[in-house]
Amino acid sequence: MPSFALPSVRFDQPFFYLPRIMADTPNSIALNIGSQRISVAVFETSKGGDLVLKSYDSESIVADPALEASRISQSRIAIGDLAQRLKLGKSKVRYAISGQAVFTRFLKLPPIQADNVEQLVTFEAQQHVPFPLEEVVWDYELIDGAAEKEAVIVAIKGDALDEINGTVNESGLATAEVDVAPMALYNAFRAAYGQPEESVLLVDIGAKTSNLLYMEGTRFFTRSVPVGGAAITAAIAKEYHISFLDAEHQKICNGLVALGAGYDQQIDEALSALATVIRNALGRLISEITRTTSYYRSQQGGSAPRRVVLAGGGANLPYTLEFFQEKLNLPVEYFNPLQAVTLAKDIDVEQVQREAHMMGELVGLALRGVGKSQLHIDLVPLTVEQARAADRRKPYLIAAAAILIAGMGAWTFMKNLAATKAAEEARSMLEQRDSLAPLKSQIDGLLKKETALRRIADAYTGLESDHAFWMDLISEVRGAFASDAVWLTDLEPISGYDLASLDPKASPGARTSAANGKEVVKEEFSNTDYGASSLNQIQPVAAAAATPGKRPAQAPATTKRPGQAPAPAATTMANAIRIKGYWLDNPKSQNVVSELLKNLREKSTSFRFTIKDAKGGDIVLSDEQILAITVEGAPEDLGLPFQITLPLAREVAVK
Repeated sequence: MPSFALPSVRFDQPFFYLPRIMADTPNSIALNIGSQRISVAVFETSKGGDLVLKSYDSESIVADPALEASRISQSRIAIGDLAQRLKLGKSKVRYAISGQAVFTRFLKLPPIQADNVEQLVTFEAQQHVPFPLEEVVWDYELIDGAAEKEAVIVAIKGDALDEINGTVNESGLATAEVDVAPMALYNAFRAAYGQPEESVLLVDIGAKTSNLLYMEGTRFFTRSVPVGGAAITAAIAKEYHISFLDAEHQKICNGLVALGAGYDQQIDEALSALATVIRNALGRLISEITRTTSYYRSQQGGSAPRRVVLAGGGANLPYTLEFFQEKLNLPVEYFNPLQAVTLAKDIDVEQVQREAHMMGELVGLALRGVGKSQLHIDLVPLTVEQARAADRRKPYLIAAAAILIAGMGAWTFMKNLAATKAAEEARSMLEQRDSLAPLKSQIDGLLKKETALRRIADAYTGLESDHAFWMDLISEVRGAFASDAVWLTDLEPISGYDLASLDPKASPGARTSAANGKEVVKEEFSNTDYGASSLNQIQPVAAAAATPGKRPAQAPATTKRPGQAPAPAATTMANAIRIKGYWLDNPKSQNVVSELLKNLREKSTSFRFTIKDAKGGDIVLSDEQILAITVEGAPEDLGLPFQITLPLAREVAVK
């Protein structure tokens, strides 16, 4: 376990070379909500504006994946106990949520005027956040130091945030701000170590995930990887066939990291075996670090780390630092965010020495309270934002009430004045009313902008929905046709596929004829020149009729008037997929294709296997209507072809 030991400590001596003082300003309370550890710190601000750590405490909760459903209730109890022990009452807190609970995306922005940055980031958020923006709480921060503008977008589902916020509020605490653990760690690092001249990697090893923070000058990049202390515990439980709780106990009491051949660890055989299991589990984290570093260098234009800083409870195991030095071949040290903090007189020095590397989020949150943070992500729930808006409106409401009362008094007084004096007072009130008219125009303009933004956001949502549809379709086909006896060679989107042609009385060859519908993608698409489209030019038609005997109607022609701008190109819509492949020699012969097609029938949500008859009833499409298969061939043929044409559950744009 890391320790920042001092030669001697007296209450009149500095800790980490910072003086002990008593502050006289309001408290700032920081709460870090981890997967296995809840910690709270109370800070004060000195007259010089420095942070003073007044009190600190923490609670551990069970991180067993089997008890995940009870984690919220465990967190609620832990926060309540900490609030009671530290006598927080109904104070406002700034709390940080785990990096695994949020969606984080770094974006490079094109050159644009500063006034339009927020609008551009909103468009990008609509495109990249995997949920509708009205269902999430999100914020962004511009990152300095890059050759081009960059932004980091952070989002969390609204219901998930409400659940976390509920655990805080039910403990009697109110919400001031909501930060994310990686951003709070970055703020703490910058305050404690300053701006790094060389590339630094901060590895925060949590219970379920580890946060990797790359810092280089004013540049910043972070990624959360699904490897943490719980993964080590799970590996121990699996190796020794014991419960998760017993494995956690063994890890805490007897765990250490086995080192390589260059180190001399004199431990018994049992501990050596346990240390080897832990080493192998930590090897996954090294692999994630290597993979993320490659991405950071190739996609973000960053440099390879020259120094590593360890943080988090997962770094408590003995020889963790030496393990990272061995594997990464870089200087490694433990994170000490308390270099940016002064200690109060009655703080437990030994406790903060042991746990300093786990207090980064708390220091980062406290820096928000004194305005010394580099990043300012705030993911407050809607209820908190509404309360803030109400507080901002209070001065205006009070002023409006004062004006109203003054007006009523003036009206009473004017009854006793001459008519000329009454007219002057009336004109004065009308002038006040007219002075508020520009506010109405501003509000109307903002409402128009909101409508335009929603229209653009809806377009992005449609594109994301079509993209997800194609991914689900490919996944369904891959899962249904997972067989060594069948090869799939081609999936062709079809436009204008006529469901009415699927007449049960027609011959099997006619039912799957390639003449029904048009291929969206050119057959020679692999030879298409750079910059040219790989899509066929297809004349738009109305949706295919679902009733036998009716043909699809041609789309109405449009006439361009003189001076009129050309109409935008029509989007090609696919309403069917043609699957081509070969079946190989197998005990079931060609019937294997029908059996695999049956799998797709039973589980597919992307295709439709029924059409409507003239009376509106459902007609189930038989294999003969959608499947054409060759059953005889030459002896030298390795496989015989088949073709399946399937209507899509809905029309999808192909661009």
